[in-house]
Amino acid sequence: MDFYTYDLPDYYDWTSTGLDHDITYYTELAKQQGGPVLELGCGTGRCTLAIAREGIPVVGLDLSEPMLKRAEKKAKEMNLDGNIEWVHGNMADFRLDRKFPLIIIPYRSFLHLLTVRDQVNTLKCIRQHLTDDGVLAFNVFVPFIKHLYEMDNQYAYRGTFPVPGTEETVELYDFTEFDHFSQLAHVIRYFEHYSPSGRLKERIRTTFRLRYIYPSELNHLLTFCGFKVIRRYGNFRYQPFDNRSRELIIEAVKRK
Repeated sequence: MDFYTYDLPDYYDWTSTGLDHDITYYTELAKQQGGPVLELGCGTGRCTLAIAREGIPVVGLDLSEPMLKRAEKKAKEMNLDGNIEWVHGNMADFRLDRKFPLIIIPYRSFLHLLTVRDQVNTLKCIRQHLTDDGVLAFNVFVPFIKHLYEMDNQYAYRGTFPVPGTEETVELYDFTEFDHFSQLAHVIRYFEHYSPSGRLKERIRTTFRLRYIYPSELNHLLTFCGFKVIRRYGNFRYQPFDNRSRELIIEAVKRK
């Protein structure tokens, strides 16, 4: 196998294509609320760039410098860099000298907060940076105990993704271990990059952790941090949240 030098942000871009209708949901919300918009955990800018394309000023904050560099490069290529500010920072401890009518945390990035303390600190930071009539919107997956146990200590195929501009593909696999006492998932992720002929060009291994959260727990957490939930959806097409929903989309405002 030859040696290649693709960066992790490349693989992230190729395989992190989002959830059904999520870009449309967050973009429409940004149009309703107006700018500037603050996106926490912006990654390589998938959602940030979509909002900026609508002419809405947006600030993208992320802890990963390589992801932000990729986002900035994409913004320049799309002639959107004048409408976006990129900030290297931690969503659990950030200070910006402005307030926002909309703060979003798309693509389940809230789950990268691994302790209750970090969750609380993040929500307190958000509250300080939200205008009095501003909206916080974010989404998380809904943990079903049966599904978690089925995934524990198992490999899962996540899909095959095209490499833009080529006939190459990337296959994605996860191996997941759970610490159910702490509600933590430790994920080992494998990217397998194949040529058009099916030859394996490169195999990348990376790891990350998530802390899953239950809907009632999240509701109490928001209340504790001074928020009031005004809308809950079970998907990005505005269907009501119920006991069959796999995703939880929340819109919240500051309690007076």
